[in-house]
Amino acid sequence: MRELPNVEWRKSTRSDGQNACVEVALAGDTVGVRDSKQPDGAALAFTAAAWSDFVAGVKGDEFRRPRV
Repeated sequence: MRELPNVEWRKSTRSDGQNACVEVALAGDTVGVRDSKQPDGAALAFTAAAWSDFVAGVKGDEFRRPRV
């Protein structure tokens, strides 16, 4: 975990404000991720490369749970 001061947090345009959502911020080569319901809480920090790999995996259904 790392401090990410003076960054602009963004959330999905699909977020309607009613549901729990994550917010993402760019800080150089670091991508911060936090819970939108707890903006003063902890944020996770990832390298830009790790975040890019994660997003590609989500788009490729790599993390989809098998149906039982």
